[in-house]
Amino acid sequence: MHIKSVNLETVVGITSTLPKNELVEIAFAGKSNVGKSSLINALMQRKSYARTSQQPGKTQTINFYNINNELYFVDLPGYGYAKVAKEVKVKWGKMIDNYLKKSEVLRLLFLLVDIRHEPGQNDKDMYNWAVHYGFNPVIIATKSDKISRGAKQKHVTQIAKALNVVEGTPIIPFSALNKEGRDEIYEYIEGAKEYFDEENQ
Repeated sequence: MHIKSVNLETVVGITSTLPKNELVEIAFAGKSNVGKSSLINALMQRKSYARTSQQPGKTQTINFYNINNELYFVDLPGYGYAKVAKEVKVKWGKMIDNYLKKSEVLRLLFLLVDIRHEPGQNDKDMYNWAVHYGFNPVIIATKSDKISRGAKQKHVTQIAKALNVVEGTPIIPFSALNKEGRDEIYEYIEGAKEYFDEENQ
């Protein structure tokens, strides 16, 4: 996938209205500090366009990145572990819920989990939430460079079991460091775009 242009087009806060986009949307969800911004930067082939932080909960808005004037990457607020007040977490949850419910052009949802750890309750809730709204998330197992090559399959199997994924759900080990998994993720993005374009011809 050749990235020619990237533009942070819309930033939606708790009280903002979602944009009525006509291009296909590809959304990214994951726990705070799972490496979501690093993944999005790697996919956009930009070093630090999406802000990365050691501080959980940095993404507090829904950010719409226009890619090549062909599609949107949608960065959803990180959930769990962020040191924020409970009522703020509830509002972030409502933002994500509202987006999943109302977007008419969302065709692919990536759910990020840390390959090193068994998915927590927040991850399970997010997965089940997405399935409830008719999406079958592609799972991205981030930070794959942090474990040995031989251990990867064991960890992927652990993730599949913990999330109780729908049979056939892809789980892609990804590393922002060495770009493992990036081409495979691009294939799903391009497939979703092609399917959307065919739908709307």
